[in-house]
Amino acid sequence: MAKKDISKAFAVEVRALRTALGLSQEELAAGAGLHRNYVGMIERLERNPTLAAIEGLAKGLKVKPSELIAAAEYRSGWAK
Repeated sequence: MAKKDISKAFAVEVRALRTALGLSQEELAAGAGLHRNYVGMIERLERNPTLAAIEGLAKGLKVKPSELIAAAEYRSGWAK
């Protein structure tokens, strides 16, 4: 992935962590305090998450927001 693909990398990371935890989009949304449609839109690259949404997603995925961003950076090539 090129550096410009950080949004795609973030979406892939959210989906990967969610499925690794065995969570549906609806379950993640509930844990994140977000609407389930919004989670789906993030995963499909239809919406870019706000900082508040990133914080909620991290909470629902049981990671720190910085870890979620760092994983996306790594996937996109920024951390290399």
